[in-house]
Amino acid sequence: MRPTTASPCITTNRIAASRDFYQTYFAARLIFDCGWYISLEFGEGLSVQFMEPQQGQSLCNTEGLTYNFCVADVDGEHARITAAGLVAVLPIEDHPWGDRGFAVKDPNGVMLYIYSNREPAPEFKPFVVAGAA
Repeated sequence: MRPTTASPCITTNRIAASRDFYQTYFAARLIFDCGWYISLEFGEGLSVQFMEPQQGQSLCNTEGLTYNFCVADVDGEHARITAAGLVAVLPIEDHPWGDRGFAVKDPNGVMLYIYSNREPAPEFKPFVVAGAA
């Protein structure tokens, strides 16, 4: 199988708060909204969905769930997001495995790790898979 896209769907009772959060802080574009299910797009093939529980479905346990956002300018995004009022739950810092990043949480408790790639430290270079992008 070779999917053309992949995206998480979070089962939540916070549909409106989720929509507002991603549109406000991440410039997500609402592409579907039937009230109990929404789809938000960040770019072609980059999306996230939220739905209210249907027919006995459980709410999503978001503890431990992280959604990674690779950006061109992590420092600029950190400045923009914190100036808009979000508080980073992980500070912006360089990591030896090859990125610089920080994290915030969405209204559902999903950790959003925002980062830019960096050259990994020598001790992590042996773990980079050849040809991986």
